[in-house]
Amino acid sequence: FHPACVVNNRTPACVEKAQEDGRMAEFKAAMDLMRRLPPKNIETSLSNTLALQPDLVDDLLSAVDQPLKVMKCPETNKEFILCDYNRDGDSYRSPWTNNYTPPLDDGIVPPDDLRRMELTANEAFNRYRELYYEGGVSSCYAWECEGGFACCVAILKTTAPAFMPLPEGEDPRRQTVSSGGWNAMHVIEGAVHEGSKCKYKLSSTVTLSLASEAKGMASKSDLSGSLSRSMEKDKPFDPRDPASHVANFGELVEEMEGRLRDALYEVYFGKTKQVVTSMRTAEDERKNAQQSLMAEMMRRQKQ
Repeated sequence: FHPACVVNNRTPACVEKAQEDGRMAEFKAAMDLMRRLPPKNIETSLSNTLALQPDLVDDLLSAVDQPLKVMKCPETNKEFILCDYNRDGDSYRSPWTNNYTPPLDDGIVPPDDLRRMELTANEAFNRYRELYYEGGVSSCYAWECEGGFACCVAILKTTAPAFMPLPEGEDPRRQTVSSGGWNAMHVIEGAVHEGSKCKYKLSSTVTLSLASEAKGMASKSDLSGSLSRSMEKDKPFDPRDPASHVANFGELVEEMEGRLRDALYEVYFGKTKQVVTSMRTAEDERKNAQQSLMAEMMRRQKQ
């Protein structure tokens, strides 16, 4: 190194900057790779990436959304979702009892007012899940943050693989979805201002995976993808009732899920159909093209 870069035998500032720049470049490259690999295999892809770049463990684990998992509360026998927002060490907090599994004496729990809001949110989104998803699991977790509060709404719906046999002579294109999964993670940040108004910032990520396979048939399709979106809105609330926040951000979550569902349909299904159509022309379209060509040739012969 240049002598001017060495001061009191400490790591030169120019070297630290170069190392930081290199680390940031590696992190961006790893995130770019994660976005291009199949979302349904994200756990395997992340594990392989961390094996290559162990220095990025903390950064990647906090930045990459992994598939949601479910645990049963030992006290209520109700299922709840496991995520970073209810984890403390190796234990997870149940939204139903506010206790950790495995037991943790000094685990982090929300204050009383946020706990009441959390219970209201879990009850509300449990009904929302039953109406919109007709199954699955939902969990809400609240915590304090600078300038207000934050709440995570996680929704998971999966179907176990069930390969339906196709009747003899049936068109393989009529086969139905044999397995699938919907992972939705919504993080809301609320900042109170002007006494009875709150600014809600919503960040949402949805991962969808679908597989279609018929028993005894070679035909198989697999489609998966993820989308992330965010939005902000100011809404009035009742300062005497912290649970009034639930109606406000519940509205935002419902609106955002509709947007994401439409975007997934347009981006993934629409694009897939466009690509397949460009590679193979349907039989009806081929016949129409041939008839148009023959009609044009007959017209020219008559001239």
